[in-house]
Amino acid sequence: MRIIGIESSCDDSAVAYLEMRDGKVVRLEQVVASQLVHANYGGVVPEVAAREHSAKLPVILKELAHLVVGTADGAKLGRVTDLVAATAGPGLATSLRVGLDTARGLAAAWNKPFFAINHIDGHVSANWLPGKDAPSPLEGNDPFPAVALVVSGGHTELLRLSGHGDYELLGATLDDAAGEAFDKTAKLMGLGYPGGPAISRAAVNGNPQAYDFPRPMSGTDDFNFSFSGLKTSVRYFIEKNVERLSDPQFVADLSASVEQAIVDVLVLKTVWAAEACGSRTVLLAGGVAANRKLRETLRSVLADRLPDVRFVEPRPEHCTDNAAMIAMAGHLQSARRGPDDWRISEADPNWELGR
Repeated sequence: MRIIGIESSCDDSAVAYLEMRDGKVVRLEQVVASQLVHANYGGVVPEVAAREHSAKLPVILKELAHLVVGTADGAKLGRVTDLVAATAGPGLATSLRVGLDTARGLAAAWNKPFFAINHIDGHVSANWLPGKDAPSPLEGNDPFPAVALVVSGGHTELLRLSGHGDYELLGATLDDAAGEAFDKTAKLMGLGYPGGPAISRAAVNGNPQAYDFPRPMSGTDDFNFSFSGLKTSVRYFIEKNVERLSDPQFVADLSASVEQAIVDVLVLKTVWAAEACGSRTVLLAGGVAANRKLRETLRSVLADRLPDVRFVEPRPEHCTDNAAMIAMAGHLQSARRGPDDWRISEADPNWELGR
């Protein structure tokens, strides 16, 4: 099975070629074009993102063709492709349409099956991707039932998986996502965008117990999250201590304390969910899955509390938006259902899993 994947849900234009044989990845090529222009605005501007996708997708598809068949000839790329998959939602409507329409055009021109992929399903599927010179951590293993913690700039949710594509939503954020809390905190501190990596870098030399911020909903008996209260608490704290932002140690301690508060809630709820669902596996997914503190803490707590539950985390290069995860999701979906009709497939900016 040879799959072309296309991802354009937000501000990264990405294409990938994935070749699977006997359940194993035998070849993976990917080209990503990040839209650095958004750093000038402190966040993603939908109209700008769509224009950038329109300009960059044809260019990176040519680059992918060169990698796969040695030439920019699209017809040759089509001859070594069995399936085309693209993100159809959730995400920015205009951005989704650019990538989805590109994939629909390829499927029509090449007469290949087409699969519309949920972006979150793609992030979860990233756990089946290998790293460089390393096999997939789930190769040959049955991970189900599993619980997936999905954490990104727009999503924070817990999902139960009975199998590939078989999702049940256990809980989600009632307001802000964890990634948004990171971004807003970084902006208030003048650390730039995107905020998650900036906070993580600043927190390395900080004391995570320096400042006591709230852990919202940590005492509730459900699997939902809320980060608006934490974000407000951090904003008031910074306003009272704005003159201290010139002190590198203060910035480090504040970053570490905010990071710890967010991680504590994410880990607590995930472990509860794994216990309640009798999970064999806990999967981490989404852009914030690259956060070192989250990975280390979740791995440690699971090993202590649920030693028989396997913890699987995607490779850091597969955490942010990428097309390899969409190609893998296309492969996994093709094993359980028929293709979508490219003629009527539409972008769904609000597509939710498991409801």
